[in-house]
Amino acid sequence: MAVKRFAGTCLLLASLPAAGQGNEPLYAKNLSPVSGLFGLPSQRFAGTGPAGALDINLHTSIANNYVAEFRGDEQVNLDGETLRMALEFRYALADNWDLQLEVPWLDHSGGFLDATIDGWHDFWGMSDGGRSRVERDLLDFSYAGPDARFVLLDDASGVGDSTLTLSWQFARDDIFAASVAAGYKFATGDEDDFLGSGEDDVYLVVRFSGDHRNDDVPLRWHGQAGYLDAGESDLLGKAQEQDLWFVGLTMDWVLNPRWSLIGQLDAHAAPMNSEITSLGDEAIMLTAGARWRFAPDWAVDFSVVEDVQVETAPDVTFQASLRYRVN
Repeated sequence: MAVKRFAGTCLLLASLPAAGQGNEPLYAKNLSPVSGLFGLPSQRFAGTGPAGALDINLHTSIANNYVAEFRGDEQVNLDGETLRMALEFRYALADNWDLQLEVPWLDHSGGFLDATIDGWHDFWGMSDGGRSRVERDLLDFSYAGPDARFVLLDDASGVGDSTLTLSWQFARDDIFAASVAAGYKFATGDEDDFLGSGEDDVYLVVRFSGDHRNDDVPLRWHGQAGYLDAGESDLLGKAQEQDLWFVGLTMDWVLNPRWSLIGQLDAHAAPMNSEITSLGDEAIMLTAGARWRFAPDWAVDFSVVEDVQVETAPDVTFQASLRYRVN
């Protein structure tokens, strides 16, 4: 019950009459128990703020997972719910440099969304992958294979792995921005509770943003492509992949000065060398949402993340962000 109240409070905060930076991609993370261990960065605006600008963002995500698969000498069960909150600070060191710190808090539990998701599948006559045949609201993150094994059966919560990123904007005009960033993920989360990988990660990413609004096509867009060098996690053993690519593309349909409809795709390399789809296939996620710019310095986002490549990400993730620029 405490987790439910906490999640409700966070989502309520994000629904307050507010709306931060108006030109950002949606915040989307793969909260599958394994992929979520890595420091894969979410998309963001390629530009940097004027020197001294401070942005503060609060991101809240609730992800529901269900995967049960046997393949050869491997078996995996990823059944449970993850609540993730992340507090993000972004400070412009100069007109073309900024430093970003993200500190997450996670809670893994049986959750409360299973009945809602089962009802949705029943209403549309959709396949549920066998989730309706197991008891609802259980936590069971487990894997057994020749090179690794892990298990989490008890609720766990705490601070996750924090990330520090330095971005350099190397191009900017009225309709285009481009930057390159280097990020470092610190092993601040407890790996035994799936709050972190237990190892540091390093990544490099190139980002591009464009603003092509006119009477015919009121669009903004963002894109990123990068590489992550993951530390060797004891949780994943020799089956872990350490060289991970990631890409993303966002389209922002600006309805009016206050509202936008946003769609984006995110993809990344498989986290493990495995024959099991959820662990050994590249992940592809589709995020759809809306942004409300209530005031010049505020914005609020609501979005839903789906696994386009089935089982490589949670069945569904509900996400909200509260954004504020300190003047």
